[in-house]
Amino acid sequence: MGERTPVLVAAAGAGWESGVLEALARSRTSVLHKRCVDLPDLLATARTGLAGAALVDAALPGLDADSVDLLRRAGVGSLVLAGDPGDRDRLTRLGAVVLHPDALTAGDVGALVAQAAHQAAHQADDRADEPPAGSAGATGPAEPRQAAADDGRLGRVLVVWGPAGAPGRTTVAVGLAAELAARAGEVLLLDADPYAGAVAQHLGVLDDVSGLLAAARLANAGGLDPTTLAAAARTAADGLRVLTGLPRADRWSEVRPAAWAEVLAAAVRLAAHVVVDTGFSLEDAGEDLFAPAPRRNGTTLGALERADEVVVVGAADPVGLARLARGLVELRDVLPSTPLRVVVNRMRPSLGWSEREVAGMVEGFVGPVPTVFLPDDRPAADRALMAGRSLVEDGDSPLREALAGLAGAVLGQAPAARRGLRSRRAGRAR
Repeated sequence: MGERTPVLVAAAGAGWESGVLEALARSRTSVLHKRCVDLPDLLATARTGLAGAALVDAALPGLDADSVDLLRRAGVGSLVLAGDPGDRDRLTRLGAVVLHPDALTAGDVGALVAQAAHQAAHQADDRADEPPAGSAGATGPAEPRQAAADDGRLGRVLVVWGPAGAPGRTTVAVGLAAELAARAGEVLLLDADPYAGAVAQHLGVLDDVSGLLAAARLANAGGLDPTTLAAAARTAADGLRVLTGLPRADRWSEVRPAAWAEVLAAAVRLAAHVVVDTGFSLEDAGEDLFAPAPRRNGTTLGALERADEVVVVGAADPVGLARLARGLVELRDVLPSTPLRVVVNRMRPSLGWSEREVAGMVEGFVGPVPTVFLPDDRPAADRALMAGRSLVEDGDSPLREALAGLAGAVLGQAPAARRGLRSRRAGRAR
């Protein structure tokens, strides 16, 4: 007789447990490894690598997207037993393999767990062959994009990133999102900065509830889809929805990896263009599958891996350009093939160098990339920020004209006649 699959059972007192234990005792292909009393016990045992499969009741307290993902990444094939149709739908959305308890007849238990264990081992081997997130060669977007495409509507992900030093990431993200909404239909702007998100302040969204945290909670509970994501967002202007960021920087740990992936997957099904404002750091502390909290830069790295295009923002002064140069090299190590577009912000004659010279410097570090220059238009930026509105709503200005050119370049369009966005102040404070 060949080696039998060790099985974990976390039944939460369900009626099917005794029958499954008897079936495992008779099975020629599977054997009970441990009865787990709760979810922490289940995850801790899975971490040892000694089990190949797990039978879990849908009513197990704490069972959510993150725990399902942890079991999968640990190489444990999990089968969740759910008799209630609502539980089955919810857990299926979380990515679990869900069965009705009646499906576990005495003859089926061994075959089902063996199949689940084999599939989990195969996925673990595939995972080991892939470069880790945040490393050279990790582009990562193919699988999530295919999952979103099955819905029939797939938006484009534009990530706005820039090095440390406040080069103007949020100003560019808000301006680009507003211009795209004026030209190209529905746009969702996500504030994913884990350090100092400020999209809500830029757009005058006065709301104590973080849209990002609300969406993450829905995703972790299996309740996130385009409709519920739209409800978690706020309408800032015609065609422009905003998912506000963290209310405090210390709450970054509440956005867990599996939930953040679900937020992005729902976002591309909701809007034609998804603009993500990220943090500055690309540091990856390494992946601990069972860490109590995600990596702080996980939202930034996850968004970059999902990006169709990255808009890299740098300041035009000497310090800003030095940081931009280093940041571009670091970003290319993380994303070797994702298209980049460089935005040099606050360009002014007093610096003493031309746009051609700056573009040549950028090209020297990362090769030919499109480069856009934004003028140092402090009056327009100050008016918009003090009024809590986008530059589109604020009217014509040199900065608004340059951002319109950036949006047109992103869309592959020639400069179009500008039209204002009609704001919906009622949708901003609820």
